This record gives sequence, C-alpha cells and structure tokens, in this order.
Amino acid sequence: MSAGADQTPTSSTYVEKGKAFDRDMNYIPDRITRDARVPEHGPRDVPLWPVEPGRYRLVAAKACPWANRTLIVRRLLGLEDVLSVGLPGPTHDQRSWTFDLDPDGVDPVLGIHFLKDAYEKRFPGYPRGITVPAIVEVESGQVVTNDFPWITHDLFFEWRDFHRPDAPDLWPADLREEMEEVMKRVFTEVNNGVYRCGFAGSQEAYDAAYDRLWVAMDWLEDRLATRRYLMGAAITEADIRLFTTLARFDAVYHGHFKCNRQKLTELPNLWGYARDLYQTPGFGETIDFDQIKAHYYVVHTDVNPSGIVPKGPDPAVWLTPHGRH
Repeated sequence: MSAGADQTPTSSTYVEKGKAFDRDMNYIPDRITRDARVPEHGPRDVPLWPVEPGRYRLVAAKACPWANRTLIVRRLLGLEDVLSVGLPGPTHDQRSWTFDLDPDGVDPVLGIHFLKDAYEKRFPGYPRGITVPAIVEVESGQVVTNDFPWITHDLFFEWRDFHRPDAPDLWPADLREEMEEVMKRVFTEVNNGVYRCGFAGSQEAYDAAYDRLWVAMDWLEDRLATRRYLMGAAITEADIRLFTTLARFDAVYHGHFKCNRQKLTELPNLWGYARDLYQTPGFGETIDFDQIKAHYYVVHTDVNPSGIVPKGPDPAVWLTPHGRH
C-alpha cells in the first residue's frame, strides 16, 4: 500500500497482502519563507507564504514521529510565542486526526474537530491522506503545507528572526553535505525502515525490510561509538530525525512492527545516545509514551486486530544515566 507520514488511511488497512510497503511522499509543497522569498534550498517553484508571528498554527500529534520532529525543533529554536501548536489526540478513524484532547473535541484556535476540515477548506475533496504535521493559516482556516521534511528545515532557515538568542545551529554549514547524506540514510533505512517491516504484505517483503533496517542500525551503533551525536559534538537536525524513531522503538516498533532482533536498550551506543537526547531540554517533554502506544496499537487494526495496548515498557528507564558526556 501507499501511505504518507502518519496519515489517515484511504482504506481500512495499512497492509496490502503480497506487497512491500511504499510510502506516499506527495505532500502539499508550499513553503513559508522570510518575506515569501524564493528559498535558497529545496523546492523553489512552489507557492510561497511569508513568515509572520501568530499567522499560522502548527498541528502536530505527539503520537506521530514525523510531527514529533516539529515539536522538538519549535522548542529548541524558541518559537513557542510566534507559532502556536494544536495537538490532536493519538487515535483516529478513516476520516481524520481529531482534536479530542481539547474541550468539546474542538481546537481552541482553529475551531475545528477534524484536521480534515483545514485540508478541505483549501482543497475541497482533498484526495490524499490527512497528515500531521500540518501548518494551518489561522485566519482563513486553510492548510498551508504538510511537507514535513521542509517544515523543520524552514523553521530553522526562514524563521531565524524569531529564534531565541542561544538557539542551536541545527544545520551547520561545514557539515551540511555530510549531514544530508546521513539524514537520507536515516530516513530511508530507519525512519521509514520500521514501517517497511511493520506494513510488509509478504514474508519476503518483511525479511528484506528487516535485513535493511538492521544493517542501518548496526551502522548507527558503530557511528555513535566515536562521537556523542550523529555529526559530532553538537546536536543537529539529523539527531532530531533519528531520535523520534528511537523513542518509539521498544514501545512500538520492536514488537508491533516486528523489528525484534534487539531492543534499543540492548544497543549500548544507541541506547545511551537516545537517553542523552531524551534528557536534553526540548526532547523528552515532547514524548508521550501513552499516546504513542495508543496510536499504533489502536489505529493499526490490521496489525493488531485485538486493539490491546501493552502496559510496558517502563518509561522511567529513559531517565537513567546515559554516560555520553
């Protein structure tokens, strides 16, 4: 089947019998840039919107790893006062992510129950999945973009006038070329690799996906043996992108997605690294293990038809000393 970043399915299943998982990477391509300028990096021939404090609302479910990235970047850069956030609940049906954590199930700023309403307001009959993260223009109530890799990129490069003074350099110029290669491998083999395992429609597709995932996990374990973070001594966007998968690994991907050669806690470098990030301000407070487990184990009915949500693992292990200083 084809599915995008934790989106609502267009059918009742995520697994297509006999087929390998294929992620749909077609998103709303609009970019939000300083003064609606043509961006220096990435897609340029796309609709452009100007950076304006208070104009937009980031809709990002804590359950979703792709949305989780945006919550971390927003906090690290200090954008809380200029870009508000709406938090859908962890479960949804085929229609849309919903704001069932808010009073009366309605987002207090956008005034909608279904995220689908913001998509439909701009694109009536929107044919693709309703994905998070999404940025919505508050006044019009219309979705602007859901192109998750470019959302965090632009929060760094285009919203700089509003960063806190000591905001980290998430895209260091001297490391960017290598970082892009690292992030590409992390995305294809790990971020997406766990889904390739979990939504495999045949034994052959699963076996191939499993092997690809663990080649990459071994590469990361080796890489982190000689450096604190993926690119060296400082946190970058690459770490944020890997962290949201690692945070879900033992709670969801190990069992639910059958990525079970080892648990994260059995990989010394990756486990220490993940705890190091979790205990860094901006990371751990964006993680809600109950929401994460509810999303995967309840929504993926073809993978977990019973709908039973496991009680473990104990999240307290994330606060144990990491030894990565």
